[in-house]
Amino acid sequence: MTDPGEVLRRHGLRMTEQRRRVLAVLGERSHLTPEDIVAAVGEDGGPPLPPSTIYRTLDALQDVGLVDHTHLDHRAPTYQLAGHHGHLHLVCRDCGEVLEADASLAEGLTERLRSGTGFVADPTHMAIHGHCARCADAAAEEGGA
Repeated sequence: MTDPGEVLRRHGLRMTEQRRRVLAVLGERSHLTPEDIVAAVGEDGGPPLPPSTIYRTLDALQDVGLVDHTHLDHRAPTYQLAGHHGHLHLVCRDCGEVLEADASLAEGLTERLRSGTGFVADPTHMAIHGHCARCADAAAEEGGA
């Protein structure tokens, strides 16, 4: 992995304590909202960081390519380290579980969109909503009973 400090320096920025702490949290978990990151940073032993600082930090880290975001629902986007983003996000409407699937599974759809409309889709930036296998099986059992 590329050294985050070096990436920031190439963009005329430095590795601040806030950036280091946010990157550390995202290195442990992904699909975190800014509020989740505020809470996690507050538990890392350092001083609390206000939400406005978290938002500015995420913007800066995203601008230099260290962090990506995904829209899993209609609320705040969720963030993860860059490079973790090359997958589909499957969100269960019943239990809320977020599954990850290889982005190549959407190639047929993206190819049809491009050939039919000229549009080049990025399915990794948003979520596909439906039902996970467990919830789909439970619904089928309820319907069959």
